[in-house]
Amino acid sequence: MDEAATSKSAYADIPKEWLDEFEAAARRPLKERFKYAFIKTYKPVLDDATYRSFDTMEEYRQWCEANLPDWLGFGRVADIEQADNAGQTGVQ
Repeated sequence: MDEAATSKSAYADIPKEWLDEFEAAARRPLKERFKYAFIKTYKPVLDDATYRSFDTMEEYRQWCEANLPDWLGFGRVADIEQADNAGQTGVQ
């Protein structure tokens, strides 16, 4: 089988609209592709202040534990591992 035939069969399960969109995006300049590649997602608490500063890493970690939701992933490794073992985080 030649390379073109192999390539076509690899894309057989992909809807034509998706392939068309991909090809159109691939023709755009890199700067424009970067503009649309990243989606800004609001992060509760973290995005509510322009900056925060802490005197020590321990103060920062305590602040994270007290103020941030677990799903943001700023917990201590041991706490995350315990929650994973208990099936509480939903992370796999």
